[in-house]
Amino acid sequence: MAHFEDHIWQGSPTGQTRRDRTSCSYRAYVPDGVASRALTLPADLVADLADAGQAIAALQRSPVGLASTESVARLLLRAEAVGSSYIEGLQVNARRLAKEEFAEQVGLPANDHTARTVLGNIRAMRGALELADLGRALTVDDLCALHRALLVGTSDEHWGGVVRTEQNWIGGANPCRAAYVPPPHEQVPGLLADLCAYLSSDDHPAIVQAALAHAQFETIHPFIDGNGRVGRALIHLVLRRRGVTPTFVPPVSLILATNAGAYIAGLVSFRYDGPPGQTAANEAALQWIDRFVNELLRACADAEGFAEELSELERRWRDAAGQVRRNSATDLLLSALPGLPILTVETASVAIDRSRKRTNDAVNHLAERGILVQGTVGRRNRVFEVAGLLDALTGFERRLASPAADTAVARPTRAVPGRIQSR
Repeated sequence: MAHFEDHIWQGSPTGQTRRDRTSCSYRAYVPDGVASRALTLPADLVADLADAGQAIAALQRSPVGLASTESVARLLLRAEAVGSSYIEGLQVNARRLAKEEFAEQVGLPANDHTARTVLGNIRAMRGALELADLGRALTVDDLCALHRALLVGTSDEHWGGVVRTEQNWIGGANPCRAAYVPPPHEQVPGLLADLCAYLSSDDHPAIVQAALAHAQFETIHPFIDGNGRVGRALIHLVLRRRGVTPTFVPPVSLILATNAGAYIAGLVSFRYDGPPGQTAANEAALQWIDRFVNELLRACADAEGFAEELSELERRWRDAAGQVRRNSATDLLLSALPGLPILTVETASVAIDRSRKRTNDAVNHLAERGILVQGTVGRRNRVFEVAGLLDALTGFERRLASPAADTAVARPTRAVPGRIQSR
């Protein structure tokens, strides 16, 4: 039965104020498990779920022109990871992120720690999709692996994959002054095992399962840091595992970040006090599911528009490139460009599986036509930026920060990357 537990905080000897050093009482929330939770869905929510399912299916069918579907999918996944990071206060523009991603690929030391942290979120998102594709039951070790991937290369790397063994809280200097106190650490292993059983089931519709799995993970808050980003990765793990998003990830985190107040309120509404079979328990879940479905619908609509924008961008590249032989290195590189915002001859050669010489010829041709713009990362690394791509990605992120999906109509409700100057 979901309930609150009363505990005593002994105070911190190193606290800066007397209040921080003094013992006090707090209430920790212990949720019910979700693996066997029954739900009664009202007709209007069932209809909304059907609409969301159709919107996701339409996104999977989005025309991407001649562009590589994998490249567009990679860019949407990148946008989703960036949105998830925004919620945690990690803001970085598209060019900074692309440069740091290249630096990481070629083994340069971290120069932009915020960008390197966001790259960890991209790794965790990819890891969630890879886990989903395995088609097996999920384990607590799998969740820990996602957390480790998230924190690689950050100052908190030593906490990666470590389930907490002490009380944590959200907001405030101590749990007595916190906005939320998750369950005591003794309860966490059992709750995580239950969550993994739920993630491995198909008792609820896929979108409902994604919503509840995310809310339950946030409620448990099993790690010292990074819970929100891992929890949002679980949304996509569920949707991919259930076959709902085989190709494109709807960037729902960018919408959750835009409506952060409603997002947090939805997670708060998920917490109830009493037996799981009560009306209050069902209503608590329904409030959160309703909020989640609304955000998912918006994410799908905006992502579909972005896929069309990328298709148009590639058409402009091909017009500028002139006549190109089918399946040549140049043809393959043009298709791969949406997934390669910053590239070298070496990274492009791997991406299109062609020799370095043929790839170099293709890169030089596209550079001569203004499709690739040469720059540097570090002191000697000759790199090329794809003309217009980072601007398109930045514009997409800015639109999703606007309640009206248009910053000219409604200003962004959160911090957004500034428009970057084309190169």
